[in-house]
Amino acid sequence: MSDLTFLPAVEMARHVLEKKISPLELVEAHLRKIEKLNPRLNAFVQVDAERARKRAQEAERAVFSGQALGSLHGVPITIKSSIEVAGLLCEAGTRLRAGFVSRRDAPLVSRLLGSGAIVLGVTNTPELLMAWETDNLLYGRTNNPWDSERTPGGSSGGEAAAIAAGMSAGGVGSDGGGSIRVPAHFSGICGLKPTPGRIPSTGHYPTSAGPFALIGVVGPMARTVADLKALFEVMQGADDGDTCSAPVPLRWPEGDEVRRLHIGYFEDDGRTPVTPETRAAVRTAADALRHSGFAVDPFRPEGLEEARLLWRMFFVGAGGMLLRPMFQERKCDLSPVLKEFLEWSLAETPLTGESLLDAWLRRDAVRARVFEQMREYPILLCPAAAIPAFRHGERSWTIEGKTVQYLDAWSYAEFFNLLGNPAAVVPVGRSPEGLPIGVQIVGRPWEEERVLAVAASLEAECGACKIPPIG
Repeated sequence: MSDLTFLPAVEMARHVLEKKISPLELVEAHLRKIEKLNPRLNAFVQVDAERARKRAQEAERAVFSGQALGSLHGVPITIKSSIEVAGLLCEAGTRLRAGFVSRRDAPLVSRLLGSGAIVLGVTNTPELLMAWETDNLLYGRTNNPWDSERTPGGSSGGEAAAIAAGMSAGGVGSDGGGSIRVPAHFSGICGLKPTPGRIPSTGHYPTSAGPFALIGVVGPMARTVADLKALFEVMQGADDGDTCSAPVPLRWPEGDEVRRLHIGYFEDDGRTPVTPETRAAVRTAADALRHSGFAVDPFRPEGLEEARLLWRMFFVGAGGMLLRPMFQERKCDLSPVLKEFLEWSLAETPLTGESLLDAWLRRDAVRARVFEQMREYPILLCPAAAIPAFRHGERSWTIEGKTVQYLDAWSYAEFFNLLGNPAAVVPVGRSPEGLPIGVQIVGRPWEEERVLAVAASLEAECGACKIPPIG
């Protein structure tokens, strides 16, 4: 235990329970790591050191008083700065909310605090979360701990960088088009995009309502699948503030139940090529799961291209319609990254009431088609993105002789926002530059437990999380 900050969160909690480590010791170790590395990474918007120390002292007293302890007692975590944490900034990376301090905890934050977790602070995002990299006019650019010339992804990029570098044991991101899974893939950690409503998005900004309620979710990020599972167990559950919420009970697979699941895998979607190392990572994952006892076959469901196009209508088209009026009188406060997104939105065919209704109906039809195909293959294995972490400012890449544009590189994540599937990312491979490459595990709606069980098997076969070279 030479570096406490890289212990898995579940081990931290166990050591606290067994009185081998004190909560204050854990918090101080993380605060020292933040002081050392955050100037280079710029992952944090706000560090709440004083309150974290106070809660650690209270957690320590609880240990020695014999009180019942929660499953994450004493574990230091972080929260994306688009989710309400009472007393901390919740600006979502935009000058329009500069200085906005939350007055309450989002339900998922209350649940984490109730489990004994200690919030260290809140992490950086792109403006209004509309990018797959993390940069804004309030706090600037976040760097990847594997290579500071590259992005840790977005929009949960600050969260991914903090966890990967050992500045946080785990935390919470949000995902409307890959914003948990792409940063997890870029940063060499694990992430879970749940079914909409499985973890309440209440207290998130922008609000998950209208089209965004169909595709946007909040979910856990951590260095190990066991930590994802521990965070998910605490965070999940119905809440009246989330319009997609449903009272779905936890049900973890028993015995060899999970091994009976047939897995279908695809290396590319037939449209957007992926790097050779990404293909290799998917094949490695498929072979690893076969070795672990699963039946794994090549399989790519029909309907993914339609899902991509419909996601683009909801996220880019409708997203631009919702966000553009906010800057009508404040164009000078628009960050370059969001300005670019709004320009892409303007290039889309304008949405009308009729075309939006048609898109909604087509979404339901393609979901039904894909879900029917997933009766045979209830778990899918595929890339998380077409490329590993890219250099700051890059907007296109040449793969297999074809130019892959910025929005297309993340289509492998976007499909499953439109379709509403739960999906996890687990690190599996490396690029020639030594960058992490994650593989995506996709399940049917409300079956997060199966996804995480398969993810745990993959992790067990492919090795533990690697520590980035930032030091």
